[in-house]
This record gives sequence, C-alpha cells and structure tokens, in this order.
Amino acid sequence: ALVYYLFAALGITAGAHRLWAHKSYKARAPLRCLLALMNAAAFQNDIFDWSRDHRVHHKYSETDADPHNAKRGFFFAHVGWLLVKKHPDVREKGKGLDFSDLYADKIVMLQKRFYLPLMVTFCFVVPTVVPCVFWGESLWNAYFVAAILRYCVGLNATWSVNSFAHLWGMKPYDKRINPAENLSVVLSAVGEGFHNFHHTFPSDYATSEYGWHLNITTVFINCMYYLGQAYDMKKTPDRVVQMRKQRTGDGSS
Repeated sequence: ALVYYLFAALGITAGAHRLWAHKSYKARAPLRCLLALMNAAAFQNDIFDWSRDHRVHHKYSETDADPHNAKRGFFFAHVGWLLVKKHPDVREKGKGLDFSDLYADKIVMLQKRFYLPLMVTFCFVVPTVVPCVFWGESLWNAYFVAAILRYCVGLNATWSVNSFAHLWGMKPYDKRINPAENLSVVLSAVGEGFHNFHHTFPSDYATSEYGWHLNITTVFINCMYYLGQAYDMKKTPDRVVQMRKQRTGDGSS
C-alpha cells in the first residue's frame, strides 16, 4: 500500500504538477507514458483538467478565480471546492490562459480520452489484484487497504496542499502571499509542502530551496535524469532566492 501510495502520488507531483502544469522540466516518451499511468492511479482528474485548474490557481491565487481559494475557508480549500459549482470567475478568467501545449500533447489527450478505464484499472484493480496474486493477501485487505485506504489518504495529502499549506506555516520567501512552508504537507504530499517557495518561484522543478531534502518528488525526477528520462530541469539560482528572502521574506528559514 505504501509503495503504491508513492506510485500514485508521483503521478500527481512529478507528472501533472511539475511536468505538465508548470513545465519545470522535460521528460522523454517512456517517462511521460509512465507518469500518465501513475496519474490515473491517483484518480484526481486527468492530466489536462488537473493542469488547467492548477494554472488558473497560480494565476489568480486567493481570488474568486482561484478554483480552491483559501480565503473562502479551510473546508472549501481542502475539499469543498470539489462539491460545488466553480465560481463564474474561474471559468471566465480561465478562458484567457494558454493551454495549447496540453491540447498538442498526444499523451495528455490520449489519457484524457481513456481516463475512465485507466483510472479504474490503476486506481482500484491493480492494487487489489497484485497483493492477492503475488503474496496471497486476502481480497478484503487488498481492496480496502491498498486500494480504498491508500486512495483516500492520497486525496487528503493533495488537498492539504490547497488548505494547510495555504493557511499555516512560515513564509521565508514572500510574506505577502498566503502559501506557506508546511512540514506536515511536505511529508504527506511527497515534497509539495514547500509552498511559499513554490508560489514565489513556480517554474523551479524542485519546488524547494533545499533540493532532495524531504522531497521525494525531486529525488524521483533527479533519478529519472540520471536514467536519461528527464532533462532541462529549471532551477532558480541561489543568488536570486537569497535576494528575494531578504526583500520580501518574513525572516524565517
């Protein structure tokens, strides 16, 4: 269950988030295909929809055009935004953003087209069948632990980035914005909790000043780089980071 949790989580963090939403690094076809399957295992919308909403979130963070505006409260930012219709501003202002790269990406559009069977297979069937077949786990345990519990924990880990990391934590890079550095989110969301850094330097592939430190997603991308599957990773120069901390940070580290 833990291994599959990481498998699915990386489909969101290394895939939909850092690769497709922010284009913070590039990946060769084998890795892109793998990430598309890993993303389906997470069952948090297809790559296109996830990346579209995330770009709108960054462009209009903490306004009515933000799909999960944290100023509307913890519950709304965490899960409530998925239970109600989007604010009209989300749709209206989202129309002004460029998603041509997503439309032109054959893997993204193929995954979107076949998302339902891929999601059912990789989110529920695979984590249920594999433990039963390969090490004799009971069907009950395999389904309710490796599939259902793992899925629910993964959902809340991702949602915590939108809620906890937008409401509580330190702001060493920009004290004027809501996103904050939140250790609990760093741990649960495999490195995504360095959120003040991420919203200050959104194109940085590591989403953190500290590289591999507590950042499983960055470790994964770096490993893919050494295997020749990831390349052109964007990194903010340390000089720029330090200057920004002195100029707009809250003095924390």
